[in-house]
Amino acid sequence: MTELYADIIVDVSHEKLDRPFQYRVPERLRGTLEAGMCVEVPFGNGNRRMKGYVIGMGEECKFDPGRTKDILGIVQNGVGVEDRMIALAGWIRKNYGSTMIQALKTVLPAKQSVKKLEHRTVQRIMGKEEIISLLGESRRKKQVARERLLQELVEQETIPYEWVTGKLGVSAQTVRSLEKSGAVRVVSRMSLRNPVNLGGASSGLKPEESERQRDDGRMMLSPAQQRIIRDVMADFDAGKPGTYLIHGITGSGKTEVYLQIIAETIKRGRQAIMLIPEIALTYQTLLRFYRRFGDRVSVMNSTLSPGEKYDQCQRAKNGEIDVIIGPRSALFTPFPNLGVIVMDEEHEGSYKSESAPKYHARETAEEVARLHGAGLVLGSATPSLEAYFRTQTGEYKLFQLKERLTGGHLPTVYTVDLRQELREGNRSIFSVKLQELLADRLQKKEQSILFLNRRGYAGFISCRSCGHVMKCPHCDVSLSEHKNGRLICHYCGYSEPKVSLCPKCGSRYISGFKAGTQQIEEKLQAMFPGVRTLRMDGDTTKTKGSYEEILSAFANREADVLIGTQMIVKGHDFPGVTLVGVLAADLSLSAGDYRAGERTFQLLTQAVGRAGRGRLPGEAVIQTYQPEHYAIVCAADQDYENFYREEILYRELGDYPPAAHMLAVQIFAREEGRAVELAESLAELVRTKYGITRNGTEDSGESVRVIGPAPAAIGRINDIFRFVFYVKSSKYGKLVEIKDLLEENIEKRQLRTEAVQFDFAV
Repeated sequence: MTELYADIIVDVSHEKLDRPFQYRVPERLRGTLEAGMCVEVPFGNGNRRMKGYVIGMGEECKFDPGRTKDILGIVQNGVGVEDRMIALAGWIRKNYGSTMIQALKTVLPAKQSVKKLEHRTVQRIMGKEEIISLLGESRRKKQVARERLLQELVEQETIPYEWVTGKLGVSAQTVRSLEKSGAVRVVSRMSLRNPVNLGGASSGLKPEESERQRDDGRMMLSPAQQRIIRDVMADFDAGKPGTYLIHGITGSGKTEVYLQIIAETIKRGRQAIMLIPEIALTYQTLLRFYRRFGDRVSVMNSTLSPGEKYDQCQRAKNGEIDVIIGPRSALFTPFPNLGVIVMDEEHEGSYKSESAPKYHARETAEEVARLHGAGLVLGSATPSLEAYFRTQTGEYKLFQLKERLTGGHLPTVYTVDLRQELREGNRSIFSVKLQELLADRLQKKEQSILFLNRRGYAGFISCRSCGHVMKCPHCDVSLSEHKNGRLICHYCGYSEPKVSLCPKCGSRYISGFKAGTQQIEEKLQAMFPGVRTLRMDGDTTKTKGSYEEILSAFANREADVLIGTQMIVKGHDFPGVTLVGVLAADLSLSAGDYRAGERTFQLLTQAVGRAGRGRLPGEAVIQTYQPEHYAIVCAADQDYENFYREEILYRELGDYPPAAHMLAVQIFAREEGRAVELAESLAELVRTKYGITRNGTEDSGESVRVIGPAPAAIGRINDIFRFVFYVKSSKYGKLVEIKDLLEENIEKRQLRTEAVQFDFAV
């Protein structure tokens, strides 16, 4: 008989052996073993028993057959991966830099199989009269527990076993005795876990929707919405699904377009993945999808137990669900016949993985869609520059929704100059205008949202008197304050001493931002005694279900004001909110990041868009020290096109994405000197390869620039020192080539995989 061999990726990430190993398939596993299965193999000189994944099989032995070892067996609780998942893991490995085993673990939402749930019931076999006779006998013999169970069986034929042993307090022995007598039988049924438990939430619609329903419960679609659905499905039916960007203002009905595209896809026998940026959005999104698709919808996110994750994968494979909803990990749900991926709020930073492999869900979703022959629909009121740039180059197709679905208008926005507030003696974090509007809403019993824009707050220094921000003279990003009393640029390493007086106006009001959501809540309650508040931030959302509890309470008008950070302005729809106050808009604007302007515009536009989504008109107040900045001006006007024109010019001048591509090479070491040495040597390797001088000029004609090394934004975590340098190029393939060059050098040095990580911005 011809021998059969399997190529296996063994879980040896820490040993720098990121390649397939070949093993012989024993005769007993032939016909059972398949590509993607998890197996156990003997590894190394000591034949340690280790797990691995089969990525291919064949009859050719690539090594000495006499030294090739046998596979020990199939791991029974291992989760197999299909060919498409293996291909996707390989793509992630190539494009983002990681070991193959890290990539495989990334595409496996459930890491191991879990036993199915066992549901047991106690069923009455005897007739009712016979049960009544046994009941009388039990009473005479004072068999109290037996009597309780028989009394229930008189009323109902089937009782859940957990209820019998729990609430009724009947022992398993008593149940067995009745089973032996032929009175009852215990029936077991195995089932997969379903994490969706909406109770009565599937009924009822928001007030502003009810007037616009068709008889079948769907929203009336505008001509613009109908065109999007028609064009997307026409491409799908023609066998040419593409990537589409829906740029729709807040409240323009993007979700209804998603629902209809998914419904049409399901009609064609395909499945759908609905990506959302935050777990906080899962509940509200799930309600809308449950109303449309019922129990054919499920969720996948980090709050699920291992058993729930595994069972959702099984339900997807078995065709028991049509739609999965969740953040970026939901992208790897193993649907057999995926037809469409929808990525809502595609601009959100949470779509980027912060651990190796540092993939972005947008580009990875494109590859998943390509592997399945599926379409990809992106949506946002504030698209990422990367996505919008691709619509301008023809890579994506652009659709626009410019009117609110309810026929309402965007809120009236007031921009308040906090420098002027300080000059007029108001040192409160609440401007006079915001105080007046809050008082008005409380009197009218309307709701308000206070958004504390804390993104980027940790470290930058600004002047409250004139608005000046301490910036790097070389990189045009803000300097970050370190504990050693110096201000440092995380792009080029420039540093200078911390200042006590503003270098522009001489004011002593120059420092970092200190207020948090709890202080905001306390000051609000002091200003308006009796105001009902809810706070939504990292501290109040630590427990499972806390997101839903806070959002449901606010939706049910149990509070007048919702106070929170970024998570409260992302996709939530509260018809009762007529006022939004943005506190300290400059915090994200001054972050030490080339995306600071873009993120500020997105946050402010999304925040302002929470007001006036019902029948009542809305207002918003943006408090800022830089009212003239184009990100602030365009957000107040809800003007994306003008913002894009300004921002893309800045990116082109600085060779920042999407005008160019950028690779961050991150170095970690327990000794600071070792981290510096490694960072310098790797950066010098790239400079030498491409003829780049220390000042950044290139002699070889290659479109490559190297910046740094410099300390990372957080220079040390858990006594691990962190440094970074950046490589820029107009060609993405060139950065992949450089990543491969560095990986080869790292392997020769026999460094641990944690020593260097790669982070692509494209």
